[in-house]
Amino acid sequence: MQSGPEYFSLDPAWTDPARLRRERDKGRELKKSTWWRQKVAPGLCHYCGGEFAAAELTMDHIVPLARGGESKKGNVVPACRPCNQSKKLSTPAEDLLASLS
Repeated sequence: MQSGPEYFSLDPAWTDPARLRRERDKGRELKKSTWWRQKVAPGLCHYCGGEFAAAELTMDHIVPLARGGESKKGNVVPACRPCNQSKKLSTPAEDLLASLS
């Protein structure tokens, strides 16, 4: 993941507390779905490929909520806590491009 401090200009519309609350509520509902249970059942972190108990995996938004991401099936993946925390507000594409430079 990112090695140095990263700064992002965040759109106030994306960081609106009401919007973030709605998206987090959607995420909680998505976690209850059969689809999510099937995603975490193999116990694999999307980023590092490590094996974990399904209960240890967190829901990570590929495009973070604060950067306009949504709690939808195409934007969430199971991730271990260390990968989720180290990702912060970056996207996998940004991390890939940073690793190439």
